[in-house]
Amino acid sequence: MNIESVYRMIAQDLQAVERELDKNIQSEIALVPTMGRYILNSGGKRFRPLLLILSARLCGYKGKGHIQLACILEFIHTATLLHDDVVDNANIRRGNTSANTLWGNQASILIGDLFFAQSFSLIAQTRNWRVLKVLTGATTQLAQGEVLDLVQEGDLACDEAGYLTTITYKTASLIKAACHVGAILGNVDQKKEKAMKNFGNNLGIAYQLMDDTLDYVSTEEEFGKTIGKDLEEGKITLPLIHTLQKSVPEDREFIVSALKKEKLTKKLLTKILNLIKHYQGLEYTAQKAREYAIKAKKELKSFLPSHEKEALLVIADYVVDRRR
Repeated sequence: MNIESVYRMIAQDLQAVERELDKNIQSEIALVPTMGRYILNSGGKRFRPLLLILSARLCGYKGKGHIQLACILEFIHTATLLHDDVVDNANIRRGNTSANTLWGNQASILIGDLFFAQSFSLIAQTRNWRVLKVLTGATTQLAQGEVLDLVQEGDLACDEAGYLTTITYKTASLIKAACHVGAILGNVDQKKEKAMKNFGNNLGIAYQLMDDTLDYVSTEEEFGKTIGKDLEEGKITLPLIHTLQKSVPEDREFIVSALKKEKLTKKLLTKILNLIKHYQGLEYTAQKAREYAIKAKKELKSFLPSHEKEALLVIADYVVDRRR
């Protein structure tokens, strides 16, 4: 089984999610469906819906409520992307022109707000208190992670522990929620529910670690956004943290001085990238990602063999092997 066959395995459910998404962006205000369709159809992998659907199936769920919940996750995730692109002044998202570039920052913020509002309206319709608690908690953590990310911008004193806290909040929280909600729908015992939460959390950390590695090594066509963007924006991610910790004083001073400049020139950026490669910041980060993926896979030991379990194990491998 590979990642393509995993998607094919639940293709009908994913198609139902697409219909649900489209239904919930209908509005008399033309800008809402126009922007909504653009951002929702711009090449997203539906990674969180994928995890929720597979987790629910693994845990024995047979109903249809997972479709709406998968839609909720995608709305929350998409809202954060719209807001992120405004904060980061991004021009590219998933290989396409970003929504804020096409429609402006104001429209992107407001449509993002609308997606958040729509997601919570849909959560209320589930009338499931436990699901409500998980999703609202995850959204709160996600927002805190975005604030932490902003606070740590340009902070060269940020260490690995601080960075891991940020990505646990910013990225892993919603991925963990997807797996946790699947377990709740399946009504499994506490041991298996905890295992699904831990699987999602470790997988989410591995996912972001690889994202931060790919920011330095993928081509723009593969990754779908400008390469080296994190460094230009002063985002302190693990490849840079490791390099700063391991570099000799002269190299560290150069990096610190370069990142303090008002504009990071292509020449300075290239030299920093070469230093990150020299001190194996990328290898270190990728290895950390593999370690978290292994932790995630171990959490599934209590589940009997099944196509869904195999699919989730494939996803854990895909997260660290992907190029975008």
